[in-house]
Amino acid sequence: MKILLLEHPRKPAEDRQNDIANTTLASCLTSGYLAANLLKAGHCVDLIEGYMEHLSYDAIEREVAAFRPTLLAVHLVYNWEDNHVLFDFLTRLKADYGIQHLSVYGYYPTFAYKEVLDRCPAIDSAMLGENELTVVDLADHLDHWQDVKGLAFRTADGVQASFGTLVEDLDTLPFPIRKATSYPGGEVNILGSRGCYNTCTFCYINPFFGDHTGCPRWRTRTPENILAEIDQVIAQTDHRYFYFDDPNFFGPGKAGRDRVLKLAALLKTRPITFGIEARANDIDEATTKALVDAGMTDILVGLESGRQEVLDRLDKHTTVAQNEEALRILRANGIEPNVGFIMFEPDSSFDDLRTNFDFLMRNDLLKRLEISVNVLYHHQIILAGSESYKQLQREGRLHISDHSVYEATTDYLNPDIAAFARFMRQLTNHIFDWSAGTWQAAADGEPEARAAFDRVNTVLVGWFKAILDQPDKLHDFDALVAEAKSDVDRAIAG
Repeated sequence: MKILLLEHPRKPAEDRQNDIANTTLASCLTSGYLAANLLKAGHCVDLIEGYMEHLSYDAIEREVAAFRPTLLAVHLVYNWEDNHVLFDFLTRLKADYGIQHLSVYGYYPTFAYKEVLDRCPAIDSAMLGENELTVVDLADHLDHWQDVKGLAFRTADGVQASFGTLVEDLDTLPFPIRKATSYPGGEVNILGSRGCYNTCTFCYINPFFGDHTGCPRWRTRTPENILAEIDQVIAQTDHRYFYFDDPNFFGPGKAGRDRVLKLAALLKTRPITFGIEARANDIDEATTKALVDAGMTDILVGLESGRQEVLDRLDKHTTVAQNEEALRILRANGIEPNVGFIMFEPDSSFDDLRTNFDFLMRNDLLKRLEISVNVLYHHQIILAGSESYKQLQREGRLHISDHSVYEATTDYLNPDIAAFARFMRQLTNHIFDWSAGTWQAAADGEPEARAAFDRVNTVLVGWFKAILDQPDKLHDFDALVAEAKSDVDRAIAG
């Protein structure tokens, strides 16, 4: 059977320039894994990377016309906007090229399948959750696909839905198919594990990769299997920087650390560098030193807050002391970490924000614009599948987006906090607009760009502190935003 997997075109919304939580980073390998598993099962497969290849809809249509698939499966990504243009395109493709079955997969259709099926009648099914096994089952039984486990689809009585079977042994999966465009800037995305052992309220990883009730379920590949994939990529491309897309690189407890030490020992035998993402409580001296010796150069640590009451509300199961110790250990080993931080969450108070600001200052996290512009503006993004979404819905505080049930907002308990969050978003968007063309030069240490970044950073941090000290400034909101943007522009000009 001829099966076409499509990564559809998408672009960032102007006011959501640095919001990446609409789909987890690990999803960038989803289509490659599906393609590999279908090929292993003996099917004829093509993969169109519409997003990474910057393809237009016309260019995609030409490839569909040439391939003529029986089954078209689309990685449907919510893009902070109504998907009607994409839906209209898929509807026409199905009709014009005799496509027997149109299915979608990914985080968005998993948690908003009723909406997707309603908005695009041409879509026959949505694959829910992890889907390597589901897609093969669908392809093998396309003539009676309604019997396939792991699908949501319309029936005479409404919508029927079930989650598919999880891959218990990740080593049994073939390595994902990667096209030439799968290496942005020479970076190789790789997945060493799935799921997480924690239950952060803002996260939807476990309902997708776990048992679909939100209970923690972390599964791993063996270090040997990971190394075999790395060797294959090097042999095929000579790319040598790998970024582990795992939501949680470390597994739980001693077993998780022992596995990391074993993996580090294997990675050390290869001439590579790599980056990971981790929780603060997993950072210790022994594993950090081993990973750095093996080639680790980058890490993103999910700190989220510098106030214990907020960490507890977010169900992080970490402490402020652990956050600070993680920063100390990483820096002692030569790593300046990127950090995940939620400055504005629905129940934030000004005491929370002041404590957060003090935490960031004393831990030297506001010295570079690349960090400051992120940690000082991020609000909690509320997406379907997360416990926050469900809790706010139970409390009657959830406001569904005009575009989709997948995204929601809520009223802040303090209206001035809401205004502060809105002010910071407008100011940082202004900075993102400017910095897009200067970012690489500043990262490379080009003197003029670096100096401009430093000046803008001083202005940004200064404005945040000024509002913390005098929240009543927010009452003349439009004038305040205009003044702050002018200060940024003067800093850019030097």
